[in-house]
Amino acid sequence: MIILSVRGLPRSTTEESITELFETYGAVRSLKLVKDLFSGDCKGFATIEMEGHEARAAMTALDGSEFDGSLLRVGPDRPKKGRPGKRR
Repeated sequence: MIILSVRGLPRSTTEESITELFETYGAVRSLKLVKDLFSGDCKGFATIEMEGHEARAAMTALDGSEFDGSLLRVGPDRPKKGRPGKRR
């Protein structure tokens, strides 16, 4: 599995629309679309989990492409450095 970071999404993006876009390249295992707490609009980024070869195909095809008038940036998600797991 590869987790993709998707940036540059328009505010009007829904989970359904982004899933439909990425399912062209394979099954979307999980999706986290970051939304504004008050308005419910997309904040412009999401993370998507897909199988390796499918994720690479989606990354190649969609990075730099246009989606609803916005330029998408799609790449592998990199964990933040210096931030260990949650403390309990």
